Amino acid sequence: MLIASITKTLNELLDLLSQISDTDYSCPCHQLSNATIGEHTRHIIEMFQCLENQYENGIVNYDIRKRDYLIQTNTDFARECILQILNQIEKPNKSLQLQQIIDGEDLLIDTNYNRELLYNLEHCIHHQALIKVAIIQSETIKIDENFGVARSTIEYRKQCAQ
Repeated sequence: MLIASITKTLNELLDLLSQISDTDYSCPCHQLSNATIGEHTRHIIEMFQCLENQYENGIVNYDIRKRDYLIQTNTDFARECILQILNQIEKPNKSLQLQQIIDGEDLLIDTNYNRELLYNLEHCIHHQALIKVAIIQSETIKIDENFGVARSTIEYRKQCAQ
């Protein structure tokens, strides 16, 4: 179920990227403090890449990201990166450690692959909600009504409709 939800969410992002020009993708959005759709997309991609690239090592540090400018400026390259994530995401669950430096202190927290996949899914949805702010005024871009909406909110809305 987790992989299916991630796949659905990343496919929504792929669909958006197929509709937007590189110019619009990398255009600063006033409502997002001049961040771009590309910057938010890059952040989503690189968080998944961190998890995938550091899986074998067993220590995941999301602060060690490439911050690849091409991902945030080129929709075709961003799509390729997402497709690569989708092709690599199914791995056995295993224990991992999450590493982060907080206030100069090295922190290691026990976690596992599935927990980090769930974190990345929620993180992705959060950034898609921000992306939605940038594209909502567009009359040409069509996105799923649940783009950027938490799975729990979607389920809650279904219950309310009954």
